[in-house]
Amino acid sequence: GGLILFAIFSLVMDVFKIGYYSSFYSCLSAIKIIYPIVQAIFVVVQTYFLWVSAKDCIHVHLNVTRCGLMLTLTTNLAVWMSAVTDESVHKAHSKLKKNMTEEIFRWLLKVGMRSSSVDECNCNSQICQIFKNGYFWLYPFNIEYSLFASAMVYVMWKNVGRFIDHHSHYIQRLKFRLFRRTFFVGIMLGLIILVSGLGVLILYEVQVNSNTESSKKSQALTMYYVFNIVCLSLMSLVCIGGSVIYRFDKRDMDRHKNPTRTLDVALLMGAALGPYAISYYSIVAIVASTPRDTISALNLTYALLMIAQHTFQNIFVIEGLHRQPP
Repeated sequence: GGLILFAIFSLVMDVFKIGYYSSFYSCLSAIKIIYPIVQAIFVVVQTYFLWVSAKDCIHVHLNVTRCGLMLTLTTNLAVWMSAVTDESVHKAHSKLKKNMTEEIFRWLLKVGMRSSSVDECNCNSQICQIFKNGYFWLYPFNIEYSLFASAMVYVMWKNVGRFIDHHSHYIQRLKFRLFRRTFFVGIMLGLIILVSGLGVLILYEVQVNSNTESSKKSQALTMYYVFNIVCLSLMSLVCIGGSVIYRFDKRDMDRHKNPTRTLDVALLMGAALGPYAISYYSIVAIVASTPRDTISALNLTYALLMIAQHTFQNIFVIEGLHRQPP
């Protein structure tokens, strides 16, 4: 389901890119327009393949299957690197255009254009601007799709030729009841936090990026940090409580080889390195900076809670992945 969601947004992004590049095709190479078309076909074919074959453990033509899956995996990683690079270049161009004169910016663009007339490549029409802004905001979905598909293809690659002992693996069928008391409370609290977080983020972005006085920007920063500190504190307490409950719930630990779970743990720990690094450098910067005001104190608390929350959450999730069903 998650793969299909990201695939749909990736296809919309490809449509926007095709429309954007078609607006001034006369000064661009044909590969610029062909690339999103081929990428859209690749997304459709790969999504169908994963939807049909994701649960298969293949035992024929093992070498050919492994080669094809690894080729698909590396293609996804290449698409991911291309998307990250394009997004970075787009941001760099946006900042250059704000900080430089129009003549210098046009000269820089002219270096990479095939045509000598730079005016033909300007995106002046309203529909062109819509396409340009649309595909830029949809880049994160395409990046997540590539990573999502890479993870699924990697698990398929690990499952090629694998034999599963059906006697030692019990498949639990989850019975989800929306209005059971615990599920209902959890969903409602989660939705409240989600909506509140979006509201705080929008207010923060509007206040910080607008040309208002510094006092309002300081209030926006304070609101942002206080909200995140409260959320991180609640999440840390919940994860600690879950780990304590695990200690009282006597279940056997599943120590069998499981490629999906191994990849989940590796991705979980790898993804945590980013927040750890950001928090570490934030702590170093706050400690070394002067003077120390309220914003610095909130930022320091936020960085410390970010490290604690990711640590407790990873412990809770990894313990849960290794527990046998009831």
